[in-house]
Amino acid sequence: MKNWTKLSSIALASIMTVSLTACGSETKNDAISKASPVASAAATPTAPAATTPAAPADPVVKLSIFTNHFDDDTSKPYDYAVAELKKAMPNIEVTLVPGLQDNGQKIKTQMATGDLPDIIDTSWDIMQIGSKSNNILTLDDAPETAQFKKDLNKGNEAKLIAPDGHVYGYPYAGTEFIILYYNKKLFAEAGVQAPIKTIDQLKDAAKKFNAKGIIPLAIFSKEKWIGNALLQGFMTREEPKGYGALNGAMETPAALKLAAKQVEELQAAGLFAKNATQTNYDQASSLFYQGKAAMFVNGQWEIPSSQKNLGDNVDFMNFPAKDEATYEKAKFAMNGAGGPGGFAVSAKTKNKEVAIKVAAFMARKYAEYKYTQVGTPIVSIKVDKPITAQVPAMLTRLGKEVIPNITSFATVQNDTNVNLSIDDNSQNLIVSGFTANQFVANLNNTLKK
Repeated sequence: MKNWTKLSSIALASIMTVSLTACGSETKNDAISKASPVASAAATPTAPAATTPAAPADPVVKLSIFTNHFDDDTSKPYDYAVAELKKAMPNIEVTLVPGLQDNGQKIKTQMATGDLPDIIDTSWDIMQIGSKSNNILTLDDAPETAQFKKDLNKGNEAKLIAPDGHVYGYPYAGTEFIILYYNKKLFAEAGVQAPIKTIDQLKDAAKKFNAKGIIPLAIFSKEKWIGNALLQGFMTREEPKGYGALNGAMETPAALKLAAKQVEELQAAGLFAKNATQTNYDQASSLFYQGKAAMFVNGQWEIPSSQKNLGDNVDFMNFPAKDEATYEKAKFAMNGAGGPGGFAVSAKTKNKEVAIKVAAFMARKYAEYKYTQVGTPIVSIKVDKPITAQVPAMLTRLGKEVIPNITSFATVQNDTNVNLSIDDNSQNLIVSGFTANQFVANLNNTLKK
């Protein structure tokens, strides 16, 4: 997270300037021999030409890869990386094991049984579970790790090196963050001004949208992490560290108490659909794309999909605060943390060296796709190819207005039990009848343990 402003200016320059690079070329050496016939009265048999035995082909290695593959942001980088893998390592055959938009429950269950895919696209929470149960490899001494460290974009060290000092996976994304998207047309129709700067303005907007039969905010809270992220967004208005402030805490910090109370009030004001906790990403994003929801919460990686579906009608805003003065002070305190993530390797794989090599390769190619074909500068590792994409307007705005002005990122909360408590209770806050006081009481119990 350090030196982000310097990184941002470099990344922004990369967005705005498209350079041409020369592609490497393959050369083929074909040896052609010619024989001149010799006339003679008696024909003599010709000796068979000497042949060089073909080099034995590399043995085929089959690997399974667990990763998300359900929208453009998740499927296209994977497909690109696999196509590049076939060129670079034709003897490797990969099988996709798709994620289920289930908040990691499937992979957590597989870790309990030890029946894991060879390579796992994972997060810090999953890495902690996997390392403690000896289900994923520690990659500190792998040659790929040394090279990855050399090629990291500055400010992304925490994406590769975990808080405990070890490397468990190869990241492709840089430090990402959550923002609020909104439909400009629906805002105008309902008489709602953007950006919304305060919680009271957001509550008032929810009432106006509901009066017109429009869902105020689409959220895919069947996955617990998004409610967790929404809550931290409000918390960062008061505490830039976000959930990182819980490390070593014995009780819920005041900033999180306030954020929980704000979500409770927003729920009462009708911000969320009644079935929000039964809604997955596909359903929530469709509501937003089809103009049935005025706002949508997701990471900055959502920009290309929202721009593709809504064109000039979509834009984004920062999280509101308790008052406008707090909003102006905290609007560039970003709701995202540079926690470890990326492609980890199962300790049970039969081909450890190959799997590590492929995991690092996939991470590099994911980053390459996102940089060159989406135009995002928020990637973990240097990419030496030019941007070929038409950069979405929101991404250009992000590069000009937000990234250079970022004041802080949230920091990682390291206790898996605390994270699980926040997951469960932040999801409950979106449901009528669950209070901020209950959230605080439940989290305090976990913190004391």
